[in-house]
Amino acid sequence: MMRKVPPLNVAQIGYGCMGLSHAYSHQPDEAGGIALIRDAIELGVDHIDTAILYGFGSNEVLVGKALQGRRDQVLLASKCGLTVTDAQGDMTRGIDSTPENIRRSCDGSLKRLGFDSVDLYYLHRWDKTTPIEDVVGAMAQLVEAGKTRLIGLSEVSAATLRKAHAVHPIAAIQCEYSLWTRNPEENGILDACQELGIALVCYSPVGRGFLANATVDSDTLEASDLRRNMPRFSPENLEKNQALRDEFLQIAEGLGCTPSQLALAWLLNRPVYTIPGTTSPAHLRENLAAIDVELPADAIERLDSLFNSSTVSGDRYNEKTMAELE
Repeated sequence: MMRKVPPLNVAQIGYGCMGLSHAYSHQPDEAGGIALIRDAIELGVDHIDTAILYGFGSNEVLVGKALQGRRDQVLLASKCGLTVTDAQGDMTRGIDSTPENIRRSCDGSLKRLGFDSVDLYYLHRWDKTTPIEDVVGAMAQLVEAGKTRLIGLSEVSAATLRKAHAVHPIAAIQCEYSLWTRNPEENGILDACQELGIALVCYSPVGRGFLANATVDSDTLEASDLRRNMPRFSPENLEKNQALRDEFLQIAEGLGCTPSQLALAWLLNRPVYTIPGTTSPAHLRENLAAIDVELPADAIERLDSLFNSSTVSGDRYNEKTMAELE
């Protein structure tokens, strides 16, 4: 049963739409993507996450079409700042947190989505040049203008989050968090969110497919698949990480759940939200069923011992992308 939990008052499991238009292999056509989003809503998902970067706006168009007649059933989130939008609305990839780019980006998002406002608008990445106080000030103006109800940040430090929250309430921060990516535990973000009443929204909760049923083989990924440039998926690191995955699969089998359900259930034991993405209707249902998986304390201890910063091989991003994070 999907129940709403504070502070966002949505179910802990939402739906991340990136893979429908961006980043991974085997993207569905538009009709398939729309159908999947609508299936998610029918199954109780009330948190839909998109971003300008995903397909350079095409994902927002897709989401907007899927939500026609269903807009009031979900918390709709989008993001800016990992694209530079010029006066004509043309986009390139780049990190730009200037107030001008934030305003242009939001207007473009609303036009593509086909709605007057979103519920939650994130800064996808901070450029570390524009003072965070100016960034949040510009985003607060979007709230005042009725273009978003809430504002959020993504992949910033606990110190930056606190500075931002002092200017205007930050409703949510989005971070990668999973069994094999434990940064929010180590950098103070999880504690800061608990202290300040900020929602922590976790992306890539099943390790970009590594913690799911299918074995990820870097040699068979399409050239455009972003995992090709991720150190953890390089042949040498993937071989080392596979040994961890083998034991992980045994734990899932012993508990009578699928690997992705185990990964999600581990995360759901924490005060967080998560937005797994999938292009498969069957996997969508599988993911949502993780809410009913109960993990005994000894299983959690075994998982924490198996996956942690000292056992996983390779960074989560390449050197260039890691430098974009705070």
